Amino acid sequence: MKWPDGKVSGSLRIARNLFTALSDRTGVTAHRSGALERIRFLLTDRDHTAGCLTDVETRMTGVLDELKLTGLVTSITGLSAVGAAAILAETGDPTRFTTARALVKHAGLAPREKCSGTFTGRAKLTGQGRPGLRLAAWRTVWGARRANPVYAARYRHLTTRTTNKLTPTQAQAVIAAAILRHLHAVITTGRSWDPDIATHGATPAAAA
Repeated sequence: MKWPDGKVSGSLRIARNLFTALSDRTGVTAHRSGALERIRFLLTDRDHTAGCLTDVETRMTGVLDELKLTGLVTSITGLSAVGAAAILAETGDPTRFTTARALVKHAGLAPREKCSGTFTGRAKLTGQGRPGLRLAAWRTVWGARRANPVYAARYRHLTTRTTNKLTPTQAQAVIAAAILRHLHAVITTGRSWDPDIATHGATPAAAA
């Protein structure tokens, strides 16, 4: 199995069961060569898929290099060049969005209140927007939340506060939206990601 950080690991349980089956003399010996042949085909397919994935990722990051955006997007701690490239493949040029919130709405990650007459319901995601962009942003949350102290603190606050506490899934959606806003900011301004601004906004913490 290939993890988001690029490391490859196997299942010790499956490996043990495989060797146990190979040494089992009570099984149908004639069928074992066919089973092993199928395993060989599966491993070949896996290697081919991994090679194609590596090629695609190389092409994606190559485009970032050509646009001179790699340094900017990876200045966001925990966001990989591949993750940023996947998002930008769905958004196109971020400068076409007048605000970062417009980009978040395009992804369908901006919550809306459900209103009917005088009734106003709880704000929640509508499911509208671009699913591919929403998925690309969602996938970046796992690595970013672990590596980025700003996102980790935000997630912890949202899931532990006493008032309007969010579920883990809801908090992850908030982090995904934050990543989109920050990605829009660094690209449109040409400035690297700043954890203080990400935490407190454009106003310095001392003046807040």
